[in-house]
Amino acid sequence: MEQHLFTRAFRTTLVMMVIATIALPAACADDLSPNDEGDPWAEVLNQGHGTLKALYVPAEGFAYRDEEGRLTGVTVELIRDFTAFVYEAHGVTLEVEFEKEEDWRVFYRRIVNGGDGLIGFGNVTITEERKSELVFSPPYMNNIASLITHQDVPELNSFDELDAAFEGMKALAFEGTLHEERLEKLVKNHLPNAAIHFATTNDEIVERVGANDSYFAYIDLYNYVRAANRGAPIKRHPIGDDSAEQFGYVMPLGTTWENVIRQYFEQDGGLTGSVRYRRIMEKHLGKDLAGWLIDGSQ
Repeated sequence: MEQHLFTRAFRTTLVMMVIATIALPAACADDLSPNDEGDPWAEVLNQGHGTLKALYVPAEGFAYRDEEGRLTGVTVELIRDFTAFVYEAHGVTLEVEFEKEEDWRVFYRRIVNGGDGLIGFGNVTITEERKSELVFSPPYMNNIASLITHQDVPELNSFDELDAAFEGMKALAFEGTLHEERLEKLVKNHLPNAAIHFATTNDEIVERVGANDSYFAYIDLYNYVRAANRGAPIKRHPIGDDSAEQFGYVMPLGTTWENVIRQYFEQDGGLTGSVRYRRIMEKHLGKDLAGWLIDGSQ
C-alpha cells in the first residue's frame, strides 16, 4: 500500500515537472526577446528628449561601416538628419539607438511585433499587403528590380526569347521578397518546367549566378551595379526591369511617430527633391547610380 502511494505520488510529481518544463521555454522566450521599442512621441515631446530605436539590415551604400568603423549610408544619414529636424521643429533632443539585424526576414517580423518608438530600414518595398501589418514612411527611394544571369547568356531583346534563351536554367529567388514573386510569375508564364531554388542573401545570389549559366534571378539595381563594378561575371537584361517599386522606413502598427516622420519627409517641398538628399545619394551610391534611382535616367 505504501509502495503504491509512493509510486502514485512520484508519478504526480513527475507529471508536474514535465508540465513546468514545457511551460518554461515560452515564459523565458518572452523574457529574452529583444526590447524592440523606444519612447512614445508624446513623451519625447513633453520631456524635450527621448530615444528612437532604429533596427536595420546591413546593406552596402545604405547601412554599412566606413573605414573608420562608423555606421553610415543613405538610410542612416537620413535618420540622423531626422534628429536635426525634430530639434529645429520641436525643440526635442533625440537619441537614436541603432541595432543591426542580419536576417531580413527576422528584421521584418521584429518590426511587425515591435513597440512604439521603433523604426526600421532594410529597403522594404511599400505594398498594400504589407500596410496591413506595418506603418510606412513616405518613400525614400525608387527601386528598379533587375533580371540577371551569367555574363555568357545572350541579352534578351524581348520576353518572347526567354523560353529558348533560359532553357534548362533554374530560377534563384531571395525567399520572402517580391523578387520571389517576380520569378514565380516569370516561370509560370514562360518556363513552366523550371525549378525555383532559394537564397538568403544578395551576395549568395550574385555568387551563384556568376558561377555558371545555371541560374537567372532578380536583384535590386544598386546591388547589380555594385557587383558588376567589383567584376562579378553577371549580366543585366534591361527588358526585365521592373521600376514600379518604392522603399520606405517601417514602423509597427499603432506607432505614435508616423505624423512627425511624415512632417520630416514633407518639409520644404519634399525631402527626396532636395539638394541634400541628392548629395547623400551620390555620396553613398555614386553619381550615376543615384541619377538612375532619382531621375530614372540610364
